[in-house]
Amino acid sequence: MIAAAACGLATTQDYYNHRLRNVMSSSVDWMYNRKSCVTCQRARAYLDKHEVQVKEWANAQKDRRDRDAALELARTVNTIIVARRDKIATFDMKKNPPDDDTLASYLLGPTGNLRAPTVRKGKTLFVGFNPEGYQEFLGK
Repeated sequence: MIAAAACGLATTQDYYNHRLRNVMSSSVDWMYNRKSCVTCQRARAYLDKHEVQVKEWANAQKDRRDRDAALELARTVNTIIVARRDKIATFDMKKNPPDDDTLASYLLGPTGNLRAPTVRKGKTLFVGFNPEGYQEFLGK
């Protein structure tokens, strides 16, 4: 009970549930983002709120991923989920991969580089941000 009280939790069970959640909190392998990007800020806030840890950060302002690099990254995953405004497109890269021009039209922003935010978890790449899409992607 002392440990629970020290953490501001009412009961010992609350304390163990809190610890279990922290131990079992999910993580993503990689996040490509820009600090000044509003959409990136919303994505980071979502990850923080849901206690999702990012194992590796990539700064899109310093580590630019052009068309070739974006397509190369896309070929390393099984699934790509792309959020654009309120719409979500999903690509199965193993069973039915799109042609390079189609894929590039979803992956690249107006600068011709990989869109930020982009998050990788296992063999899935999520490009853009959509709260419902993140919830399904992350299970949170």
